[in-house]
Formats: sequence, C-alpha cells, structure tokens
Amino acid sequence: MTADRQTDPVPPPPVREPEGAHEELEFLTPQEEPVRFAVRYGDDARAPGRPQLRTRPATLGAGWPVTQFRLPLSAQSDPHAYTRLEREVSAAVTLERRYGGEKFAELFTRVVGFDLDCAEPFVLYRRAAGAPLTDCLPRLGADEQQRIVGQLALAVRLLDELGLVHRALAPDTVRWDGSHVRLSEPYAALRAGEAREPFGTAPWASPEQRAGRGAADARDDLWSLARLAYLLLSGHPGPPGRADRADGPPEDLGQYRRLAALAQSGLFAATAAARPAPAELLRLLRLPDPLAHSVGTADPLAAGRARYDAELARRAATPPPGHDDLPDLSGPAPQRRGLRALFFGDPPDGPAAGGRGATDAGTLGPPSPPGRMCPHCLLPVTYDENLLVTIDAKGNRIPLDLSAEHRPGHRQDLLRTAYHLCPHTGEGDEAHELPVPYLTHGEPLSIAFVGSSAVGKTHLMAAMLGEVELGGLEPYGLKCLPLNPEAHRTYLRERVQSLQQGRQLGRTGQQTFARFADGLLVSAPGRTARPVVFFDLAGEDLAQDGPVTSFLMGVDAFVFVVDPLRALRTPALDPVRARYGLPRRDLGDEAFTTVLNRLPRAADGYVAAPAALAVNKSDLVRFDPAVDRWLGRALPARYDPAAERAESRDAYAFLDHHASSAWLRPFDDCARCTLHFVAATGGQARGDRFPHGARPRRVLAPLLSVFAACGLLRGRE
Repeated sequence: MTADRQTDPVPPPPVREPEGAHEELEFLTPQEEPVRFAVRYGDDARAPGRPQLRTRPATLGAGWPVTQFRLPLSAQSDPHAYTRLEREVSAAVTLERRYGGEKFAELFTRVVGFDLDCAEPFVLYRRAAGAPLTDCLPRLGADEQQRIVGQLALAVRLLDELGLVHRALAPDTVRWDGSHVRLSEPYAALRAGEAREPFGTAPWASPEQRAGRGAADARDDLWSLARLAYLLLSGHPGPPGRADRADGPPEDLGQYRRLAALAQSGLFAATAAARPAPAELLRLLRLPDPLAHSVGTADPLAAGRARYDAELARRAATPPPGHDDLPDLSGPAPQRRGLRALFFGDPPDGPAAGGRGATDAGTLGPPSPPGRMCPHCLLPVTYDENLLVTIDAKGNRIPLDLSAEHRPGHRQDLLRTAYHLCPHTGEGDEAHELPVPYLTHGEPLSIAFVGSSAVGKTHLMAAMLGEVELGGLEPYGLKCLPLNPEAHRTYLRERVQSLQQGRQLGRTGQQTFARFADGLLVSAPGRTARPVVFFDLAGEDLAQDGPVTSFLMGVDAFVFVVDPLRALRTPALDPVRARYGLPRRDLGDEAFTTVLNRLPRAADGYVAAPAALAVNKSDLVRFDPAVDRWLGRALPARYDPAAERAESRDAYAFLDHHASSAWLRPFDDCARCTLHFVAATGGQARGDRFPHGARPRRVLAPLLSVFAACGLLRGRE
C-alpha cells in the first residue's frame, strides 16, 4: 500500500536550439536556475479548478512533455489571481525540493519550472500519468482500493511534514496509474495555521473548509481521504440525499467492514480537531511512516539559530549596569529621555504622555508645557502662539493670528493644520517648522530608515504607510490620524498612490537639511496620542558624517533595510545583480556602519534606541524555506512577541548563513533589534513599472516591533 520507487524517465537535458524550433521559453527550475528551451505548444483551454488560468500541453526541447498553467493578461485585473498562482508555485517548489529525490515523489504532480515575473506568469508541470479516480472506479479491485487509500494517507503525511494542506483531494483531482496515486497540482494549497479560505464541495471538502472557518489543518485533507475511501469501498459518494450536505459519517458506514478501522479512528468526524493526525492514521492502517526514523537533511541554518539563542541568553544574563534587566523600552526611547533631562531638567521617568494639555488623537487641547525637542535641529521648542504659521501651495509661510478666534471648534481646526516655527534658525541655517500637533500631544517618536541608495527604503516606507492608511494597524488597537493633513495627502499622492498603481518610485534626493517624510498621530483606546515621524534620507547622505545627519543623535528608533542583492551570496541572484549593476558587498552596508558609529552608546556599549532589521526584497528569495515560512503568511491578527522572536531567529540565521557578519551589525550593536522578512513591492520592476503591480508583504512587521519597543503597542511577554 506504499508508493514504489519512481519509474518515470529522467527528463532530457536542455536542448537549446533544435532544428525547426520556432519559439523558445525561459524559466526557472525548482532550484531557481535559469534555463531556456525550444518549445511547441498545444491547444489552449481553461484550467480545471482555476477559472482565471489557461492551460495547454507543451513539448520542451527534443520531446519532454509538460503542461503549462499561465495567468493571461485578461485575468490580471483580479489582484488575487497572481497571489494564488504564486502560492501554488511556492507549494509545488517546496514539495519538489524536499521530496523530488525520494521514492515517494511520484505521489505528487511534479513541478518542472516557473516564471512569475514575465508578462503572463506561468508554471510548468510534468505531464500527469494515469486517469482520475472517477474513471477508474468500475475496474478497481480490492487490492488496488487498499493501495490507493494507503498512498493517500502517505501523501497527506508528507504534506503535513512540510506544513502544507492540499485542500483539493477529490475523485476528479486524484489520479491512478495502476501503481501510483498522483495528487493534482497544489493550486488550492494553504500553509497549516493560515486562515481557511472557502474552497471545495461536499462531500469531498470538510465542513470547516467549505465554510472557511478557523485555520487550515492537515486533518482537513484527512476528511477528503475518508470520503474518497468511502467512495472506493462503497461504490458511491454517500447515501441518496446526503452527498450534498454530508457533515459527518455516512449513515451506512457500519455496513462496510473494510471501513471499520477508519470509522473507529474518528476520520469521519465533522471537525478537524476530532480526527487523528496523519502520522497516527498511518499507524492505524499498519503502514510504515518513512519519516518516523529518517535522519533528514542537515539544516544549514541550525548553527545560526543556535548563535541567536546564545546571544539572547547572554544579554539576558548580563543586563546593563544599574539595571535588573535589559533597558526599559516600554516608554520613550532612552536617549530621548536623556536629551530631555539635559535640556529641560526632566527626570528620566518624566511624563511620557506629554503632561498637562495632551489629549487623544481626536482633539487638540491647550498646548503642553515646555518639553519638546525639534527632531530636525535637536533643540528645545516651547509652544508660542506668536510663532504659528500656515503654508500655502507655493511654500510661503503665512503668520496665523488666533487672538480674535474664541470659538473652540474653529480654533481646534485651525491648529490641526497649522505649523509652529522652530525658533532656533540662526544665520545660514535653513528655516524649518513643526506641525502644531507635534507640540500638543504625547511624547513624539521619530523613526529613521537606514540603508544605502536603492535598497528600497522609500518603497518600504511608502508600502508601510499605505498599509496604515488601509487600516492595517487597527487590528492591534491603534488608530492613526495625519500629523498634518495637507502634508499627509501630498505624501499619499506622490508616494503611496504611485506605488499602489505599480509605478517605481524615484530615488530619494540628497538634502541639505533633514526633514521627515510624513507623520502620524497614533493612539490606543484610553491612551494619549503620540506623534510619530518618519525620516527617509538618501543613502549618500546617510553614508557620510555631515550636518544633514546630525538629527540622528535624537532619533528614537531605526529601521535598517537590507538589500539581498548586495548581502546574499546566493548564486541564483547573480543574474539579477548583473541586470541592475549591483555588486555584492561582504563589508555590509556603509550607511549602517556610518549611522551606528555615530549613535550614542549606553554604559553597556549598546545603542539604546530600538531597531528593526528588515530584509527587504525578500520576494527575490521567497522559495527559501526560512523565507517562505514567513513571507507567505499574513501577519497575525494580534501582536505576538513569540512569533516576532521566532521570525527574528530565522532571519538572523538566514543572514548568518548567506551573508557576511557585517550585515548583522545592527543586531550586534543595538540593545533591542528584531529581524524581519519583508517585501515592499513583491516583484521586480521592468522599466519604471512593476508589471503585476506592487504587492507589499509583511511591511508592517518592523513598524509593529518598533511600536512595541517604544510603548505604543502592548503585548504579553
């Protein structure tokens, strides 16, 4: 009842230019090696189970039969169609990389290659042998029926080992060639733990899967297996009138002796939690589990994970001098408190909420007492109504006189859009101003994005603020308003909307004076709103010790942006590096080095400001198991410190293995630094556009980490 060693012939080697070939096809193998074949196509048709895809037979080289599934231009208006194809390719590649050389590989439809960046993205599979179970039923003997059930159980066990749920096991998608079961392409696959999406029909899909309730579970596939076993051994899908609403065991299950073991195991239970695990089912069927005693392949990231664990343990065991634990990062950033004490004499534990007059994000109360530091020039600013201005469309500063305005509502509305001049503009200094809400709410939080030119800082910030605008922070109990409505609208129009429309953003120009790109008022229920400002400077400015970067001394938190093209030794990235002219750098990012060397250190030698290290453009390495584990998942619906730590551990180990130690310097130098896999655009630009639109992935993860470290987001440790 187990799968035999594979019998399909080894595919022929690439044939570059056979005589008579009129068309060529370039794609990536499952190991992401680029290849090019001559190709001949058959007739085009709709793809069963995937109405937005087209399928056609194709012959590669001198005679390698494959099947192509592609996303035509006509279907690309659906923003979810590309995501579904990408998810399918990810599952197929994961299966091939793990089991492609095993004797049981033929239980799955084998992927040949893919191209997700071309005009019409596609995936290629080996031509499926055998016939669907629906066509085989009349001629299947008892021995074959048992072998099919056993091989289905093994296939689900193998999927479960990789954390995949196939979700499309049915009589028309499972094939039998007389020796092997072969599951269809994983076009409906989800990762275990992801939210279930409604899919399938009764009786083959479980009730929870059809309804889209809860999280995907390997035992969803066991429901499908149970119904297929019932079909094989009873000859029908269920008693009359029950097939379309079967949410439990068939009423006549007891009539079939060969189904007794499956019935007693709970395999037909209506909920996944009541069914046995796939490994347990193999034991009940008295079938060997090939994974039970296998040594498995060596984990190349194991050493990096161990180093990460050891470093966290070391820091926990040796807290900074004068503290019982790591620095308290639940309130304003430590160096911000130190600067406040220097300028204003506030104690280190002084009012983090802005003191008297600070209110929530919905109102503007009376100005707070002195205690704000200008984030640009790092000098104290005291609220002075004589320094209020508005800024017109040409950038002119127009004095704002509120002495005659006594209506609270009107006064509040005027203050909401007004600016306060910084009084520290000396001769030769550039005049600058602050949005009034920056001075009248809680303790400000400044976040600087750090990285060399073209690492994707601007795209990441735009994608991040775009997700915020779409309500991405609301599941975490945070509400956001613009710090200045007009400036925020301008940023959304020029950056966020351009990116969402698939346009590549221009590089950030060098500046003579550092100004923040955008600002928000962020609040949680019952808590004072805090201004949050985002700095995005050109990599050339960050990589040199000049007056432009003097503001870094007062920044509260940092997002260090890693570019895989510069950092990773992965050979598969060499063609992309060549295309963009970006050499790999073993010495790390020079902007990281310059900024970290400039920041003040606590007595323990660490930079006190919390940091997040974002591996941007992670879509370039999306099929690496460590990357795929995170990039393919949505962020959890609530802040989860344990998940954040697990992702940091994987990302640290990934960089430790694939890059030089210089790229981990932010983690080494900062007292609190989390690591994240993110993708600001989700794909490579062609010209000045992203051909399949911008598809941000997990871009809020670094921001949530910074918010948690700075007291804006509360999680349970």
